Amino acid sequence: MERRVAERLRSTLGPLGLEAHAFKVGWYNAVLQPAFHLPYPDDTLAFVVLSTPSMFDKALKPFVNKERLKIIRDPVDQCVSHHLSRVKEKFPDQRVDVMFDYEMLPSRKPKFLAQTAAHVAGAAYYYQRKDVKLDPWGKKKIFGVCIHPKYGGWFAIRGLLLFPDIQVPFLEQPAPVDCVSTEEKRIELLEQFNFHWQDGRYRDIIEVKERYSEEQKAYFATPPAERFRLLGLSQ
Repeated sequence: MERRVAERLRSTLGPLGLEAHAFKVGWYNAVLQPAFHLPYPDDTLAFVVLSTPSMFDKALKPFVNKERLKIIRDPVDQCVSHHLSRVKEKFPDQRVDVMFDYEMLPSRKPKFLAQTAAHVAGAAYYYQRKDVKLDPWGKKKIFGVCIHPKYGGWFAIRGLLLFPDIQVPFLEQPAPVDCVSTEEKRIELLEQFNFHWQDGRYRDIIEVKERYSEEQKAYFATPPAERFRLLGLSQ
């Protein structure tokens, strides 16, 4: 069942520059405190959805051109929301719950921890402080970051698709590719991400197959309130 769902998602989302990676809710809940658990049985089938560099041209620009008059909030969020909501139409006999990376619970906690989901699904490796043996940061707060084996840091985690009626007790967990494998590189990655994230160097910590276009870099480097203008939209 999981394979059929995965193939349908690939054929639907792949042409849009989106990837879907399967996981069991139990894998995610097992590594988090109860306050962050997803409220589904452990064997529930879920997918984490990533946007790749090609999403900008394949999904965002066509969406903006078509829906120009209806865009009233962040265009990328609205584009992803549109396409993931339409996924439900591909599964008329299944319940499909969608969670987006920008959604919050009433407690102001995020609905899901995106980087943890990507890691347990084997989509991208979530490098954290605990992955460094000789920690050089003392009392500084150090945030972790996911690196994709193909795109490095040139991607984003956009949402979850959950299939509450599909249980997959025998789904095997894939390990994420540990592509930043040396201590030195991991320190460099976390240093760049935490203290120099604006220059984007952390994204190229490994040799990547594809990165954002210059147009896309300019878009994401622009303050959100001014991005409407870049896409020819009035705010």
